[in-house]
Amino acid sequence: MISIVCPVCKEEREHQVLREAAELVVQCSECGQVHRIPKPPEPRVLTIRAIVSLETESQVCSVEMLANEVVSLGDHIAAECGDEVFGVEVTGIEAGAKRVRRAAAEEVTTLWTRGIEQVVVRASIHTGRTTLPLYQTAEGEEEFVVGEPYTFGGRRIRISHIKLRDGPVLRKEGWKTVARRIKRIYGYLEGRYQGR
Repeated sequence: MISIVCPVCKEEREHQVLREAAELVVQCSECGQVHRIPKPPEPRVLTIRAIVSLETESQVCSVEMLANEVVSLGDHIAAECGDEVFGVEVTGIEAGAKRVRRAAAEEVTTLWTRGIEQVVVRASIHTGRTTLPLYQTAEGEEEFVVGEPYTFGGRRIRISHIKLRDGPVLRKEGWKTVARRIKRIYGYLEGRYQGR
């Protein structure tokens, strides 16, 4: 289905493509009129430079996008790094000398991204007297829930709250998020907590 102006209805309507050749033969879904239209040009595919941060290292990779496609901060896309493909989240967009929140692919000079398939989740765990920094590798879509117990960095912990990358803190028991959104988990060692 494509949306074009019907010569009978004189308004933009959905049309079903009946045949593709040098021209398209289409039928209006409103009045049934069959007519020919020029075949629209195939959109250009652009290869855009992408810097992919994979926790401890960064790689220069590439992302393929259609010229008229729009990319925004927070979008999830695939980046090609040699023979490997990574799921990434867009964290920065350069359009010429400016950093922007969204842009058409043809305006983008560099995408700054971070890998979200495997992420390192950081935790600060209160032991009573000290706070332990713990690290755990997790799948980007793995869920973490406030109030739930986990084995983290080889220790049994319970999450008291979660600080998200985009600002808010999840404190209410049962609230959850995925690993790729977590800036830091706060909690305590299982069996050492005396109440809230």
